[in-house]
Amino acid sequence: MLDNVLWFIVLGPAALIAVGIAGGASASRTNRLAFVAAALSLAIAVMTAISVAVDGTLHTSTLGAAGIGLSIYADRLSATMFCLVAFVGLVVVAYSRNYLHGDPGQVRFTRYLCLTLAAVLLVAVTGNVLAFALSWIATSMGLHALLLFYRERPAPIVAARKKFLVSRLGEACLLAAAVLLYRAFGTLDYAALFARVEALRVSGTVTATIQAVAILLVCTALLKSAQFPLHGWLLEVMETPTPVSALLHAGIINAGGFLVLRFAEIIGLSLPSLNLLAVIGGFTALFGSVVMLTQTSIKVMLAYSTIAQMGFMMLECGLGAFPAALLHIVAHSLYKAHAFLSSGSVIDIARASWTPSPGGKPHPRRLIFAIAGVLVVTFAVGRFFGASLAEKPGVFVFGAVLMLGLIHLIANGIDERPNAFVVGRILAFAGIVAVVYFGLQIGAEALAGDSLPRTVAARGPLELAFTAAIVLAFALLTFLQGQVPRAAATPRWQAVYAHVSNGLYVNTIANRLVLRYWPSAPRRSAEGSQ
Repeated sequence: MLDNVLWFIVLGPAALIAVGIAGGASASRTNRLAFVAAALSLAIAVMTAISVAVDGTLHTSTLGAAGIGLSIYADRLSATMFCLVAFVGLVVVAYSRNYLHGDPGQVRFTRYLCLTLAAVLLVAVTGNVLAFALSWIATSMGLHALLLFYRERPAPIVAARKKFLVSRLGEACLLAAAVLLYRAFGTLDYAALFARVEALRVSGTVTATIQAVAILLVCTALLKSAQFPLHGWLLEVMETPTPVSALLHAGIINAGGFLVLRFAEIIGLSLPSLNLLAVIGGFTALFGSVVMLTQTSIKVMLAYSTIAQMGFMMLECGLGAFPAALLHIVAHSLYKAHAFLSSGSVIDIARASWTPSPGGKPHPRRLIFAIAGVLVVTFAVGRFFGASLAEKPGVFVFGAVLMLGLIHLIANGIDERPNAFVVGRILAFAGIVAVVYFGLQIGAEALAGDSLPRTVAARGPLELAFTAAIVLAFALLTFLQGQVPRAAATPRWQAVYAHVSNGLYVNTIANRLVLRYWPSAPRRSAEGSQ
């Protein structure tokens, strides 16, 4: 009986697929059908979340044979992602109705959007590795079609080609991992798979096959999440309609993080996989944050922001802070969807909220004092919540970076009225922000429950040193950002600025390689079917 009820989860994605395939006779009818299907998906997602909260993890039997086939798996992780994607999808579908009004390709766009949204929803709730892989591939295909909505423009074509190559490589890694999993456990069903992985964890047995599976899954996630150096395609999708950017940055790009969380029990058995996540994620976060500060286009700036946030997410997972990564996914999705959908009005918003600036430049000593004070507050509050550098490095490192975002507010306040009252008030504000952040982390652990491994302590002095280095690197970046106005006119800084604003030319090299080895423009029919 439970199986029959749980299969109703697929009604939402099925309705979106029906709209994507059949649609309506006109743009207005297609838009109405798409909105109804998206609203149905959200309603089912909310009911699923309520059922999971009441009854715990729910899963159906597999429609297939020998542990391979289709099934539904609903725990707190999948229910959270299901609700998040369904909500963002409904907003994007509603926004698209007016945004593309009068565009001759509106019906085609809405159909592709529905198919892509359905695929992402199925990624969240499927209960079998085979079905997960098929949904994963369908997501890439749908995104490819959306990226090529304006097929006459050269920039989206280059971006779509790079995304095509990266996606195929990631899918090859995922399928290879699925084959190895089946050979190791004889099943691809989540419930049976996770039970056998838990037995391995208890026994302390980690075979070479499991190590290979974990590394392949990590590579799949890194490729999906636009990590350095294969991040360039994400920067060149801005000529697609804005709803595509919102769905991509708020939903699809998070699939890499979700994959790591979904298979966290397996990846957590492999120390090399966790180290790979931490190193690449940490470097990407730093790289994206630095380049973002030099951009003049709001959408490109948001794209680099997404690259950096995905890096932070991978870093958190690599340091064993899986519940923190889940909270990060939710927060980033909601923020980035709003940021892209409102990006067209950013100039009006900036003008409406403009206030005269004191124009001060924080003194280097006061800036250092502000940085030190914020880090001390972060350490003290984190220690109170049991999230110190040693106890929960993944939680601490992002908390420290978040708090460093307050530095210029604090430094300017000190410069304007350098007295004990102002300093105390600003540090108290920093303390409140830290309390809210670490409190949300406790809430994230409670939300995740047993669907994710608990946040782990540092695994040794090397990890402690790496985490401290990440924090110090962002502290140095914050200090240099404060000193930029003093050196902006010097030739050396202008040269550095030019190199950084071009992303150290990594994407330029990638474009040249793609245009060299894939120079001919493919036929329109071929592009649309990739």
